[in-house]
Amino acid sequence: MVRCFRILDSMGNIIVAVLGAPEYSANLGKKSTSSDITLYDLKKGEEIVTLVEPTKYPERLAPLFFAVSEASMAIIVVDELNASFGECVLMLQCSGVKSGYIILRNYLTREKVEPIIKGTVLERFEFVLDDPALLREALLNKAAQKEVSAGSLSFGTVPVDHAFNVKGVGTVALGVVVNGIIQKHEDMRVLPGNMTAQIRSIQKHDDDFESASRGDRVGLALRNVEVEDVERGVVLTSDPSIKSSTSIKARVSLVNYWPSPLKSGMVLHLGHWMQFIICRVESVSDDGDWHQPILSLAMEKELIHISGDQAVLTYLEGGRLRVVGTVRMP
Repeated sequence: MVRCFRILDSMGNIIVAVLGAPEYSANLGKKSTSSDITLYDLKKGEEIVTLVEPTKYPERLAPLFFAVSEASMAIIVVDELNASFGECVLMLQCSGVKSGYIILRNYLTREKVEPIIKGTVLERFEFVLDDPALLREALLNKAAQKEVSAGSLSFGTVPVDHAFNVKGVGTVALGVVVNGIIQKHEDMRVLPGNMTAQIRSIQKHDDDFESASRGDRVGLALRNVEVEDVERGVVLTSDPSIKSSTSIKARVSLVNYWPSPLKSGMVLHLGHWMQFIICRVESVSDDGDWHQPILSLAMEKELIHISGDQAVLTYLEGGRLRVVGTVRMP
């Protein structure tokens, strides 16, 4: 079933992960929400760029995943070719972020970097000067070029990344519309669980809107739920195809650098949308290629997903290599 809406209000709005240099985004936009990821807003007229930095990375891997999972493109600042740079490249690769900018500093040259990123998503990135004014202009141009869907649209889905109480408003959840369209006054399922929340209002960067579509970053004032009901990882959706799984059996594509086969009993983390869930390998099988195994995974809590989605598998005990590969969700 598909609902038909016409989007009456829209703006160019893109999400950009900024990696490699803490607080680099302060040169580009105004700081807003801050936790283990920090958001900055760059706005000019109807064009808005949301910059997301993994504040607690590299000490913790989850913030890197959260920053990249929301993004449609990335900026990677390279001061040295170290393990963190390699991990950021792998996370971008596994998360499917296929465009962005590379900024070289500390006397690094393209000739030194290009052989290292050959065959990765960074091969498609553009090398740019470390010039905030030029970068701001380029990002706003990208936002202006964003295509806004209209006409027949699927049900909307918003994974929550932050939630809080606002005096006189109540529960407010922040997130990015990952699919379809959401509407003011619409009822949304709160997953995991059996609750339903009504959208009282929709804001995009402090401006009120009647609707929001895929790629928009939104603040939703919600009725019938408390803040603790919509913590990070919760998914708000009207999509009946959304699944909730505590175990899956799926093929995994390991990154080229992963050193050895996965084994039963390993404790991994599965990242999808704003979820970063502990899972245990129940069984492993392959067709002679251990880089493409079929895993049975048991989740510590429910995983919310759509069939065919790609998730990122990580191993926090992996030392200098923590990004394992990708899983195509059944």
